[in-house]
Amino acid sequence: MSLDQYVTLGRSGLRVSPFALGAMTFGDDPGSAGCGVEESEKILASYLDRGGNFVDTANFYANGHSEKILGDWFAANPGRRDRVVLASKFFTNMYPGDPNGGGAGRSSILAQLDESLRRLRTDHLDLYWLHNWDRHTPIEETLRTLDDLVRSGKIRYIGFSNTPAWVTAQAQTLALLKGWTPLIALQVEYSLLARTVEGELAPLALDQGMALVPWSPLKNGFLSGKYRRGAAVTDSARAAFVGGPSEDEYTVIDAVAAIADELGTTSAAVALAWLRARAGTVVPILGARRIEHLDGNLAALDVALGSEHLRALDEVSAPSLNYPASLHAEMRAMLQFAGTTVDGETSAVYPPLLQSDVRY
Repeated sequence: MSLDQYVTLGRSGLRVSPFALGAMTFGDDPGSAGCGVEESEKILASYLDRGGNFVDTANFYANGHSEKILGDWFAANPGRRDRVVLASKFFTNMYPGDPNGGGAGRSSILAQLDESLRRLRTDHLDLYWLHNWDRHTPIEETLRTLDDLVRSGKIRYIGFSNTPAWVTAQAQTLALLKGWTPLIALQVEYSLLARTVEGELAPLALDQGMALVPWSPLKNGFLSGKYRRGAAVTDSARAAFVGGPSEDEYTVIDAVAAIADELGTTSAAVALAWLRARAGTVVPILGARRIEHLDGNLAALDVALGSEHLRALDEVSAPSLNYPASLHAEMRAMLQFAGTTVDGETSAVYPPLLQSDVRY
């Protein structure tokens, strides 16, 4: 498999690579754990040259420098921008002291988009994400503004990130009833070490035909293969900020490493392949500070996990979900034990279907 084996992003006609390139690591501004302009451009060029077409950033990454690096590179390489699905996010206030400098109100969305377009040196974004839920702004104001921007041509599609399921469901229902632009994707934290998304958001996405675009698919590098019991980590810019894995996390890390050794690949490749095998359309975001990080992650394109591998990883990483998901899991387990099912599901957690089992 390669990066030019495209998938449709949710219920839309937008075709993207099976892995997105995350640009949060672009820019080595103070306080960031990113890389400089030269290395950022090498990573971007390598991803695109391999057939990748989905690049994700945000207005506040490296205080706007991430967007500028992308914009400058595309300006210096004519014709490349038109072949890329370019995504950015709004919400974070980049102007302390200005109460309308961030958030999801109409005036702030319009201002934030104009600034992102200026830094990215483009006249439109292919996908625009709400980065976080703005509990102070009515959701209909946010959606109507985004729909106006789609109609004006400044953005093409919309998605939500880090937003509660009940808010997301309300937004999608409102958009459908009003004839506004619906959501096509959710950007969420999702990995073998972070599966609570399976309680509400993942089932919602599957039901509504939204793609899942996981951030931190290697959980701060814990699933990259760098972390081993009793060994010091020397190649991680985040290690000083996030600390090390817990004992429970090491149990999952060990299981991933064992499968990687069996298949002759890397832990990162196994963890990413597991994500892509989840139900629906799942397009993980790859972050890299060096070109070799990208190369290692893309090894996942050549990994096909068997049913036994998937089952083992599902079991060792099974999440503890909040009510009512926990109650539903207990009831399904009891019904299956009694030889009866009411919904056809085969698991006490989010059903571990393969990606090939469900298409939008």
